[in-house]
Amino acid sequence: MDTLPLTPRVLVAAYSQGIFPMDVDGEICWFSPDPRTIIPLDGLHVSRRLRRTCRSGRFEVRINTAFREVMLGCADRAEGTWISDEILEAYCELHRLGLAHSVETWQEGELAGGLYGVALGGAFFGESMFHYRTDASKVALVATVERLNARGYVLFDVQYTTPHLARFGAVEIPRRQYLARLKRALAVPAQFTD
Repeated sequence: MDTLPLTPRVLVAAYSQGIFPMDVDGEICWFSPDPRTIIPLDGLHVSRRLRRTCRSGRFEVRINTAFREVMLGCADRAEGTWISDEILEAYCELHRLGLAHSVETWQEGELAGGLYGVALGGAFFGESMFHYRTDASKVALVATVERLNARGYVLFDVQYTTPHLARFGAVEIPRRQYLARLKRALAVPAQFTD
């Protein structure tokens, strides 16, 4: 599958089978990890301090107002990135088609952090997150889970476990179990935006 073009059709077909692309040393590679990491939508762990930050109004949460900028923020990493120009353009096309979304946190009129992902049926595939200001990406993650719950989503896929995601309650499940959950989720008629 490593020679397929990153067209919307190919991406939707891949995500529907639990497969996603990453750029590895200038080459598009496809992954379907086992185990797979999800954040249970009824099991998000939010610290008291972060809950206070979310309620404080310190950050304004916006949806889909700076999709490309969120992707660029996610790609801007000292240790390198899997978000190549080809990945960037492919996901911006998915965004134009209403299949990829950004959840952004803003402070004093400036983008402070956020995340982006792909939404198909009742599944949301979180791709990456970033922050320029402390807690900005965490607030975006909490806002994402709240939105997914409010809009009837049943699966929040975050691909791989990181210490950061584990603190929020991310869990690993076997690929077979993930694929069964994904199949059920794809049949759910959820909408990320109106």
